[in-house]
Amino acid sequence: MGVLGEKDDFSTGMPVGKVSSREISQAEEGVLASEQDSELHRALKARHITMIAIGGAIGTGLLIGTGEALAKAGPAAILISYSFVGFIVYLVMCGLGEMASWLPLPSGFTGYAIRFCDPALGFAMGWTYWFKYIIITPNQLTAGAMVIQYWIDADRVNPGVWITVFLVLIIAINYFGVSFFGEFEFWLSSFKIVVICGLILLSFILMLGGGPDHDRKGFRYWKEPGAFNTYIQHENKAAGRFYAFWATMVSATFAYLGTELVGVTVGEAQNPRRTIPRAIKLTFYRIVFFYVISVLLVGTLVPYDSKDLAFAKEQNTGASASPFVVAIKLAGIPALPHILNACILVFVFSAANSDLYIATRTIYGLAKEGKAPRILARTDRRGVPVYALILCALFACLAYMNVSSDSKEVFGYFVDLVTIFGLLTWISLLVTHIYFVRARKAQQVPESDLAYKAPFGIAGSYGALAFCILISFTKSYDCFTRNEDWGTFDYKTFITAYLGIPLYLILIFGYKIATRCKGVIPHEADLWTGKDIIDREEAEYLARKAEHEEQHGNASWFYRVFVSWLF
Repeated sequence: MGVLGEKDDFSTGMPVGKVSSREISQAEEGVLASEQDSELHRALKARHITMIAIGGAIGTGLLIGTGEALAKAGPAAILISYSFVGFIVYLVMCGLGEMASWLPLPSGFTGYAIRFCDPALGFAMGWTYWFKYIIITPNQLTAGAMVIQYWIDADRVNPGVWITVFLVLIIAINYFGVSFFGEFEFWLSSFKIVVICGLILLSFILMLGGGPDHDRKGFRYWKEPGAFNTYIQHENKAAGRFYAFWATMVSATFAYLGTELVGVTVGEAQNPRRTIPRAIKLTFYRIVFFYVISVLLVGTLVPYDSKDLAFAKEQNTGASASPFVVAIKLAGIPALPHILNACILVFVFSAANSDLYIATRTIYGLAKEGKAPRILARTDRRGVPVYALILCALFACLAYMNVSSDSKEVFGYFVDLVTIFGLLTWISLLVTHIYFVRARKAQQVPESDLAYKAPFGIAGSYGALAFCILISFTKSYDCFTRNEDWGTFDYKTFITAYLGIPLYLILIFGYKIATRCKGVIPHEADLWTGKDIIDREEAEYLARKAEHEEQHGNASWFYRVFVSWLF
C-alpha cells in the first residue's frame, strides 16, 4: 500500500524499484519485474494523495447507505451502529499508525503482515483487497443508476444506459494517465468535502426550523414513528428492535471502508514520525464530524417510514436514494433537492473513478510480485497498466446486473460482498498489529522508542478483532429471515454476504501449501531493516524544511490551524 503514483503498489503494495535486503525473499514475494515497460510514473503530488484518500472515504456509504439503514432500523439504531463501527475503525487505524510510524514501509499492508506475522497473510490480504475494489467499482456504478432514477424512472430509460456512460468515462480518465487522473480527482474530492460540510450545516439549520416551512423538528421523529424500527415482526418487540439495529452493521461498515487509505498514504509521508501520529489523531475527529454528526442530523430530519426514501417498503414515485435529499425535500426548499442529487451523482462518479484506479494498481502490484499473470504488470509509455485496467473494467461490467434486476437489490448484494472483504482487511491489520506488539516486546523495544503508540494498546486490537469477527459472521443474519418470515432462506444474500470468508481461508492455506512458508516467530520478526534509511530521510527532510522556513517564513500556518484538522 504505497504512495499513489510512486513506483510501488498502492494497495497490495510491494515496492517497484527498491527492496531492502531482508524485507522479502523470492519465495515469499515472487520475482520483481525489471522491464522498462512495467513501471509506473511518479506523477501524483502530495495534495493529490491527501485529497484522494479523504474523498475516497466520503461517498456512497455515507450518502446512500444511510438511507437503507434508516429505513431498516430507525435513527437511534443507525447513530449507535455508525458510532460503534467508527470506534472500531479508529482502533484499526491506531494499530496501523503504530506500525507505520515505526517503519513506514512502501509495501504497507502486506509488508507489515509478511514481516511481523506470516507471508501467507500478506498474500491473502493483497488479493482480498483487490476483490474488494473490483466489487466496489460496479457497486458505485449501480449507485449512480439509483441516483439518476430520482429524475428518470428505470421504466423510461434502462439503468444500463447510465452505467455505460459512467463506465466509459472512468475508463477514459484512468487511461489518460496518472497525472490527469490525479488532478481530476483532486478537484472532485475537494468538491465533495465542501458539499458535505455545507450539507451538515444545512441539516443543523433545518433541524432548528430554519427552512422554508419553519418547522422546528428537533427530535420529533425519534418519538413518532420512533427511534427504533422493528425490522423483523418478532413477538418480542425489544428483540425485533435489536435485530433491526444489528442489521445496520452492514451499512455502517460499508460507510467506513476506505478510511484506512488515509493511514496508508501517510505511511509514505515526509517526516513520518510527526505526520502519522497527527493523521491518526485527526481520523477520530473526521469520523465524528463527517459520519456521526451527519447520521445524527439526518435521523432528526427524515422519519424511517418516509415514502420518499427509495429503500422504504412503500415509496412514492421519484423516491431518492439519499436521505439527505429527502430531508431537503421534506423541508420544502425548491430546486435544492435536485442540486444536491446532482452533487451526490458527482460523489458517486468520483468514487467509481478512484476505485477503478485502486483496483488497477492493486492487481498491477500483485503481478509485479509474481502473484498474478505477468502481462498485468505491463504499462504503456505514459505508465498506465493497460492490461490491468482492461481486466478491472471487465469486472466493473457486473453493474449490468441492474438491467435484469432491481437497482436496490443489486446494490445490496454488492454492499454485502464489499463489506466482507473490507472486514477481512481490517481483521488482517489487527492480527498484524498484535504480532507487531508481540515482536516488539520479545525484542525488548521500549515504548519510548515509538513515535506513536496506539492509545488502547494490544487490548484495543484484541477487542476490535473480536468484534470484527463477530460482525463478519452475523452481519447478514437476515438472509435466514427473508420477507420477515423466520425460517425462509435467501441464498443470494447468503452467498454474497459470506463468500469472502472461504476465499480468504483458501488464499492463506493455499499459499502456505504451495510455498511451504512458515509464520514469523516474534524473536525473529524483522523490525529494523530499512529503519535507518527512514531515520536519515527524516533528518534530511527536517533540515530542508527548517532552511525553507528560514528563507520564506512559515506561510502555511493558516492551513494548519484552520483547515488541516478536517483533512
